[in-house]
Amino acid sequence: MKIEIMGTGCPKCETAQRNVEAAVRELGIEAQIVKVDQVADIVARGVMMTPAVAVDERIIASGRVPTVEEIKRQLQEA
Repeated sequence: MKIEIMGTGCPKCETAQRNVEAAVRELGIEAQIVKVDQVADIVARGVMMTPAVAVDERIIASGRVPTVEEIKRQLQEA
């Protein structure tokens, strides 16, 4: 499983990354967590507002910080 956190490093983006890491840790799953911070790469994925989180290339949140519980739900469905 590949999880991408898209953002340029703002406080909300950092919070999104911490929430993703917490969700993965709490679920005890293996996941590759990748930070995407280049604007061109973010836009190429169709994201217009950051932070954004994608699981296996499917955007699960954009323009807001997803909660740990929300991320866990999405990871369990993936």
